[in-house]
Amino acid sequence: MKQQTNIILPGATIGILGGGQLGRMTAMAARSLGYRSQVLDPDPSCPARWVVDACFSASLDDARAAADLARGSDVVTIEIEKVSLDSMRAAAKHAPVRPDADVLEIIQHRATQKDWLSKHNFPVGDYRVVKSAMELDRAARELNAECYVKAAQGGYDGRGQAVLHSPTDAHKAWLYLGAEVCVAEKALDIEYEISVLVARSPSGQTAVYPPALNHHTNRILDWSVIPAPIPPALEHEASRLADSIARDINIIGLLAVEMFVLKDGKLLVNELAPRPHNSYHASERACATSQFENCVRAVCNLPLGTPEVLKPAAIVNLLGDLWLKHPHPSFNEALSVPGLRLHLYDKQQPKAGRKMGHLSAVGATPQEAVERVKQAKEILERGLGIRD
Repeated sequence: MKQQTNIILPGATIGILGGGQLGRMTAMAARSLGYRSQVLDPDPSCPARWVVDACFSASLDDARAAADLARGSDVVTIEIEKVSLDSMRAAAKHAPVRPDADVLEIIQHRATQKDWLSKHNFPVGDYRVVKSAMELDRAARELNAECYVKAAQGGYDGRGQAVLHSPTDAHKAWLYLGAEVCVAEKALDIEYEISVLVARSPSGQTAVYPPALNHHTNRILDWSVIPAPIPPALEHEASRLADSIARDINIIGLLAVEMFVLKDGKLLVNELAPRPHNSYHASERACATSQFENCVRAVCNLPLGTPEVLKPAAIVNLLGDLWLKHPHPSFNEALSVPGLRLHLYDKQQPKAGRKMGHLSAVGATPQEAVERVKQAKEILERGLGIRD
């Protein structure tokens, strides 16, 4: 197997487990740096297929296919957590896999992740790990508040989750989720959500991006802006916390740390993501080095680029609902907004709630950047008759 700590120079091949939009944008950054790339994804028409050198059409739990990908790669990384540990370990027999299976094992299971954070004294909200409707009923009574119940594995963008308003609804929620293990989280008095992205290389170098401010609608990220307009002391605390988590969990690659800021000013860790993150798409416009370029630099053990913000930038997600209203959104009108760019993912089938692309914009201030992407999205929605 190739050496774990060598520098992997441009001209080499990067294998990516997962070929969604994150794999696509990572591959595009890799190509700009002079690397070749290949992906493994169950969808033969996945977004990354159109920008990579090769695409392996196979399940993410197909260990043999993962090994085949790794045989032709100088390093392997991931763009989604739902890769089986067997696939990660099979690939690691042929090339360095960054992040590795030990990190993924902690993060991809919500209960294990929460327990790891708590054990390492990182601040998290009150929670319980439950394995039956009876345990969920008891947890809801102990937490003595409305709860968010999340399946321990799988689910994203609000999927695999239920809101428990009363312990009497525990049986119904348990049947709805259909999971063997769930995490019941006490509802918090949240002021807003931020995230912090950390890039870390095998040499131990880290690059901590300024916090992003995030706004969700129906539990799906609607818009995000970098830098978050928050007090400097909070920015420092959030950055220090994310950096400590990245070092303690020994991530190689990227780690996004989602955090809640409570109305009393307290900062709590929500979830971890060991890959590029939706809330840092704006880094392509805002920062000296995008998250995708630093992902490539990190897994290849190149010097990391500075995450310094050059100009505030925001993104707004475009969901499949837009296309379901009309097959040809009026992007020409939206692009009239100053500083705007359009990013489409080449997904072949729009579905409600499915991320099909995003709009990004720069501005003199974070607020102006947000206003511009929201204005462009409103133009699209008005043109489709979604709004009056």
